[in-house]
Amino acid sequence: MSLIKSNRTTDSVAAVASDTKDRVIDVAAQAIPAGKRAGTTAVQGVRQGAQVAKEWATPRLEDAVQGAKEWATPKIEDAVQGAREWVAPKIEGAADAVDTSVAPAVSSALRSTAAQVKPSTQRTGIRRLLDWRWLLGIGAAVAAAGAAAGITMRRRYASATAEAEDATTAPESAPTTPEADSVPRAEVNGQVTTPQN
Repeated sequence: MSLIKSNRTTDSVAAVASDTKDRVIDVAAQAIPAGKRAGTTAVQGVRQGAQVAKEWATPRLEDAVQGAKEWATPKIEDAVQGAREWVAPKIEGAADAVDTSVAPAVSSALRSTAAQVKPSTQRTGIRRLLDWRWLLGIGAAVAAAGAAAGITMRRRYASATAEAEDATTAPESAPTTPEADSVPRAEVNGQVTTPQN
């Protein structure tokens, strides 16, 4: 191979390489903004997708929670009711066994516990409400009776004080007689004095 031919080949390879390099730079210059736009679009798409998924999932999740709650509530109530119905006779059976072998005090304690564990026939808290109302009514009646007693005692005290003042003060217009002077008098401090002639 000749030197001229190899220079031409080298020049053509260099020209092709330079041309390829320029094309790669041009393609890269176009690809970078396109990649950025694609990335921004992808991020926006992901955000929108997440928002749509959230909007779609929220009512379904709330419905699922509500449904689970509605399903579980009667099951739990039934389980508690069943457990109480199962436990109460067992405690009563233990009380019967204790009646014959242990002190009656222990037996009565077990029976009262069994009575407390037994499920009530009412499912509402009406008993508690009535008990609360009765206590409130009794408290109001006691407070009214106490107030009435306080008022009565105050009136008695005022009337007794007034009578005591009337009894200890001598009327100014009463005639002074020797017989009245010889009568012993009671002082306010409780001492009795007799007038001296």
